[in-house]
Amino acid sequence: MSRLAEDLVRLSRNAPQTTELAGVNQKVAWRVRILSVIGDAIVVFGVSLLSFWLRFRTGFKIPGTVERAVSLNDYAAYILVGGLLLMLLLSHYRFYESSQVLRYRQASILIIKACAIWLVGILCITRLFDFQIPLSRAYAVINAFNLAIALLLWRLLLYRVLSLETYSRHLRDRILFVGWNELSERLTKFVFSDPNQAYTLVGCIPPLNGNYEKEPPQEIPHVAAYRDLVSMLQAHSIDIVILADRTASMQEIDDLATICEKELVQFKVIPSYFQILVTGLSLQTISGIPILGISQLPLDRPINCLLKRTVDIIGAIVGLILSLPIILIFAGLVYLESPGPVFYRPRRLGRRGVEFDMIKIRSMRLNADQDGHWTLKDDPRRLRIGGFIRKWNIDELPQFWNVLVGDMSLVGPRPESVALIRSFKHEIPHYHARHIARPGLTGWAAVNGLRGDTDLSERIRCDLYYLENWNFFLDFQVMFLTFFRRKGAG
Repeated sequence: MSRLAEDLVRLSRNAPQTTELAGVNQKVAWRVRILSVIGDAIVVFGVSLLSFWLRFRTGFKIPGTVERAVSLNDYAAYILVGGLLLMLLLSHYRFYESSQVLRYRQASILIIKACAIWLVGILCITRLFDFQIPLSRAYAVINAFNLAIALLLWRLLLYRVLSLETYSRHLRDRILFVGWNELSERLTKFVFSDPNQAYTLVGCIPPLNGNYEKEPPQEIPHVAAYRDLVSMLQAHSIDIVILADRTASMQEIDDLATICEKELVQFKVIPSYFQILVTGLSLQTISGIPILGISQLPLDRPINCLLKRTVDIIGAIVGLILSLPIILIFAGLVYLESPGPVFYRPRRLGRRGVEFDMIKIRSMRLNADQDGHWTLKDDPRRLRIGGFIRKWNIDELPQFWNVLVGDMSLVGPRPESVALIRSFKHEIPHYHARHIARPGLTGWAAVNGLRGDTDLSERIRCDLYYLENWNFFLDFQVMFLTFFRRKGAG
């Protein structure tokens, strides 16, 4: 047993020396939660007052409207109720959990989402009911914008302070694995690779039968016996126990869950039956029997589909108008170098396995696709102008038409050749799952440099991550990054 593992066992058997850690963690977490609420309240109500001053005390006027004198007393109810509604909305998104301060990126998305929902909600409420003093829409918009900026800056300051090890070690949830396999190893790599992670891995302990499915790495502290579990939970202030043993019987799982319940520790099980799309897992009941399964992913919801399709149509129209001159210029250059059709129409597989013709500006010699493999770096089949076209993604511009007619989306998994897919879906695990959504003109894998002759398993992982974590802002993030990340193009 390693020196670190020996220290774990020694501390476990001298629990009174280390149980103070739990009390310290709880105090720090509680103080951070109070600080977050108070800080947010000061920002929300302070910014609401500032927005009132900007709207009504700086001479701001909306052309074509008649301005009326408004006092702060007239807007006191709007400021008070509006501020409380925003904080309740943030609370609904579990914004005030102590570990949330260590996840600034996730917190930023919640802030923007909450402010957008708040703006729509407050405008709808004031239009549905006839208030004596009508709410200025300009004030609501100014306030929502200012609230988002101020909360982002305040939370960034809080994050910078609390991410220091002095504080963050008391805010991270402490994890203990029971058993070890490739799934726990993958989860551990994610925890260690994420600078904003809110977890600390204490170590792992063998299951009741004493055998790991896979031997833990040397750098992972592990103890020798399952009998040390309770003392480990108490001594090291464990917050979460994760079972990573697919051989455990139902009785063993129930006993472990009972131990965690008695010690006030969260009990989790890695869902080994579901290797992909796990964020869509939900518990349903059929005739009173609980059934766990994949129900809905973000893009399965009608409102999300409608929102994404609306953005696709608007983006495709704008994209076609702006790119038409570029398409004509480079189509002419391609024809001058290689007379023949300037557009290339490869057959691709779309949403739900429906085939379609994807339109591209030809960047290779005629009939180059007969070789039956991906484009390579410095591909000899490429035209002289083709290198420039592919480097700057100019060959993809005609696909705005594919987006407009509904074959593709602005953002999604990049479509592959039908011929290649016929073999991939049998040879590569989870490959076909990426076709539950429309393929994209750009995608999460593409902006991470995974295009052309690159690691296919990593591309699939990125595609599935996108499908599981889709939101309105992620699409805009991918579109923005497309202009700056061209790794893999050419």
